[in-house]
Amino acid sequence: MEFKRDITSLESLPQVAKELLDTFKGEHIFLFDAQMGTGKTTIIKELCKQLGSKDNFSSPTYSIVNEYKTPTHNLFHFDLFRLKNKEELFDIGFEDYLKRDTYCFIEWPHLAHDFLMTGSYVKVNIEMVGESRFLKASNN
Repeated sequence: MEFKRDITSLESLPQVAKELLDTFKGEHIFLFDAQMGTGKTTIIKELCKQLGSKDNFSSPTYSIVNEYKTPTHNLFHFDLFRLKNKEELFDIGFEDYLKRDTYCFIEWPHLAHDFLMTGSYVKVNIEMVGESRFLKASNN
């Protein structure tokens, strides 16, 4: 399955996030692969809002993982940019997060691929052209 949308403004983000979640209903792991500054964290914040979280959102660049609460479950937002190897993922218990029946949004996922080989996930790419962003997603 494939999903493509142009993100022309911040005002369009709630609708794009809702459509992305609806398109991949039942999927819980989303990998965000894009250049720095394309809006990965901003889109993930909107996905969390669409899932019912009212928490204060921030980039997990230094904490590696942020946990957000919804009325029914928790969401996990990872930023793996600073990690150097897969062993660091073991150290934070990455496998345990993936086994939970909840959403995991993962920025800079290149180190995570070995952990996902048997599981299902959605790969989200964001490209920037001028001020516009183009989001493309597909499941494995």
